[in-house]
Order: sequence, then C-alpha cells, then structure tokens
Amino acid sequence: MQGFTAALAAFVLLHVGVSATGLRGVLVARLGERVYRLVFALASAALLIWLCVEYAQLRADATDPLNEIIWTPPLWLRAIGYALIAFGMLSAVIGVLTRGPTFMGMENTVNDPDPVRGMLRITRHPFLWGVVFWAAGHLLVNGERFAPMLFGALGVMVLLGVRSIDRKGAARNPEGWARFEAATSSIPFAAIIQGRNSLKLGEIGWRALVAIIVLAGVGLGHRLLFGVAAFPGT
Repeated sequence: MQGFTAALAAFVLLHVGVSATGLRGVLVARLGERVYRLVFALASAALLIWLCVEYAQLRADATDPLNEIIWTPPLWLRAIGYALIAFGMLSAVIGVLTRGPTFMGMENTVNDPDPVRGMLRITRHPFLWGVVFWAAGHLLVNGERFAPMLFGALGVMVLLGVRSIDRKGAARNPEGWARFEAATSSIPFAAIIQGRNSLKLGEIGWRALVAIIVLAGVGLGHRLLFGVAAFPGT
C-alpha cells in the first residue's frame, strides 16, 4: 500500500508541481528546452513504470486494504462506465496519432494553414480528455478503495494539464493560438455545437482502426496486463 501511494504521489506531483507551474520555466531557463523535455520524459517514464509495478503488486495482494470493496456499482452504471472508458481510449489513441499544436514538439503547427483537423475538431486536447473519460469510467466500474486514489488523482492531474497547455500556448504565440482556439474547444464537441467547427470523421481515417484494435487488445488482455478481467465473469 505504501509503495503504491508513494509512486502515485510522485507521478502526480511531477506533472502538477513541475510541468503545470512556474517551476517549469525556471528549469527550462537553466537546462534549455530540449534538455528539460528529455529529463522530464525520462522521469515520467520511470515514475510510470514504478507506479505500474506497485499497482500490479497491490492487485496481487488480496489482503491489502486498498483492495477492499467499498461499493458495488449497479449494472446500468457499469454500462455508462464502459462507454466512457471505450470513448476515452479511442480518443486518446487517435489523439496520439494526430498532428496538433497541443502535443509536445508540435507547438509550431499552430502556424499551419489548417491546423485543426480530425480529432482536433472535437477537442484540441484529444489525448488528455481521453484520459479524463478513461479515468471517470473506471471510477464508475471499480468499487475498490484504491480506485478514487488512482483514477481520481490521474483525472484531476490531466485536467490541470489541459489548462496549463492552453496557458503556455497562448503565452508562446498569442496570435496563432488565438486563431487555433477560436476554431477549437477544450471541452469535447463544444466548438461543433457552437458552430465554430464541424465534425469530419473522414479526416480521422486509419487512426480510428488503430484505436479500435488497441481497445480490443486491451479489453481482451486486461487480466494479463492488470490482473483483473475487463468485464465480470470473463
């Protein structure tokens, strides 16, 4: 329990306490943008691996207090949770495969003649909002004590990241970001509903197929990957 808690706290603090605060600017000034990004990426990967190892150990220990069932979600709530998880994973995978100004190393694409395509028409943060929906879905289907800690912390961390990226984008290129922001929305589908953009699924193309394959693979291999089946009774 202590190892899992420490790993989760360290992972969240790295992103909230460094990337989303003024400390990032201090480190960039001292290390340079490229070195900072490399160090941050390596630290994130190391902490994520630690978190995954601790989570696997937690789930394997039936006596760990964090595995205690504190509530049992009804079937209708599970259905909503599975839908959120599926949409979140699809959004995240498609987002990773979509070129856009909100991704590290692609900030200059905000100056492209047409920077808003595919999944960016739905939200300018497809990966991060995908994680939010994924976390929210797991909160609905998991009744264990660890669930609010893990999925709640990750969801809040990502929402703070969304705000941080928007602030940094506006500070980096006010004019270009203003044009990009005017044609997009952070909240999924908001720009489409408001008439500032339109849904063009054809632009997503092959990325949707890749996302479906990943979703199916994770669902079928959930027990092997995370020690518990994706669906009860499977």
